[in-house]
This record gives sequence, structure tokens and C-alpha cells, in this order.
Amino acid sequence: MQKWICTLLAWSLLAVCSWAEDPAQPAARTKEYPWMSVASWKMRHEKFLARAKQGDVDVLFLGDSITEGWGNNAAWQKHFAQRKAANFGIGGDTTQTVLWRITNGEIDGISPKAVVLMIGTNNFGLHNDQPADVARGVKTVVSTLRERLPKSKILLFGAFPRDQKPDTDFRRRIKTLNEELAKLQDGEHVRFRDIGSKFLAEDGSLPKELMPDYLHLSEKGYFIWAEEIVPVLKPWLE
Repeated sequence: MQKWICTLLAWSLLAVCSWAEDPAQPAARTKEYPWMSVASWKMRHEKFLARAKQGDVDVLFLGDSITEGWGNNAAWQKHFAQRKAANFGIGGDTTQTVLWRITNGEIDGISPKAVVLMIGTNNFGLHNDQPADVARGVKTVVSTLRERLPKSKILLFGAFPRDQKPDTDFRRRIKTLNEELAKLQDGEHVRFRDIGSKFLAEDGSLPKELMPDYLHLSEKGYFIWAEEIVPVLKPWLE
């Protein structure tokens, strides 16, 4: 009986490990969410494929809902609309879904001068991944971009803070992740920026005026982010 129970537990553990996605392996979205269906995710991917076929992209924004949230807001209009920028952000994306997208056509046929990348917070929020695993995922995204877009420079942002209070598990994991991501800066092709402090009050809390839900940026928040992007992009686009 004891041997049978041990065998059953081993198979159960194997099943859980097999189900869990590796942040460093490409994976298409398969889970339905109330705020986005798999069909909607696929439609966004198809839209990005069509945009890539049009070409003429100097700046590519790549990431999750925080990137998608630029939309056509005032900060985008002021700083990026005239810079041949394309926004390939999808809400709920993780390192593995971004990996899948960039290895399934989204960057084929384009050669942007710059890629603005931020990804990883949903690995914590949706998959409960650990910082070391998320860092592996981001590193794989960066190396894949370098391989497929050798002429592009990458502006990599650390994950932004989330949660109102500063002493939460998410905040600790994000800090650890960003410390690892800083090591990806190479002085030539990859530039890393951690601007989380720009969004915080003196006591470390997140003001609602910058992140109304303590995760996504307000329009004011996007202006703060834009002001950290433009000085880096300017010499890259000349």
C-alpha cells in the first residue's frame, strides 16, 4: 500500500510539473480570462502579423497590458506617434507568450532601430513564478530578439512596482527580478532601466493618481514613462 501511495504521489507531481509552463519556453495563450478570451488574444496576434508585413517600424514596443495601455493616449501622441512606432503589447502576456509571439511571425520582416521591452509581472500575478525563473524568461526574450533583430537596440525596463503598500510579496519578487535583469545590460545592444521609484510616494506606496488599480498606469503615469524612454531612444533613432 505504501509503495502504491508513493507511486501515485510521484505521478501527481509529474503531472503538475508537466502542466506548469516554463517561463523560458515559448507558449501560446491557452487560458480563458474574463477580461480576454483566447480568441481575442489570437486576433491581436494576427493584427501584429499584419502590421509587421507592412514594415516601416523604427520603434517596437513589446510587452503586456502595461505596454498595450499606451493605446493612442496623449503621451503616445506627443512622443511616439511620429516616430514610426508600433505597439505589440497584449494584456495578460507573460515571458512565455511573448516568446511565442516573436518566434511565430511578429518580428519577421521588420528591423526596428529600437525595441522597448517590459515583461514579467504577469508571471508573478498569473503563474506565481519565482524571480529566478522569470529572469530566465526575460533573458530568453532578450537573446531571441538579439538573434532575430541583430541591428536593433533593446531598451529593457524592469518590472514596475505593484500593490499599494511597499512590503508585499509582489514588491519583494519584483525587486529581486529587477536586480537580475540589470545584469542583461551589455553597454552596446541592451540598455536596462529600473524606474520604479519614479512612481512611488516618499513612503514607498503607489499613488492612485499614477496607478489607479496599483498595477496599470494612468495617463500621468504614461507621461512619466515616456520621459524615461525618449532620451534613450533619441540617439538610437538618428
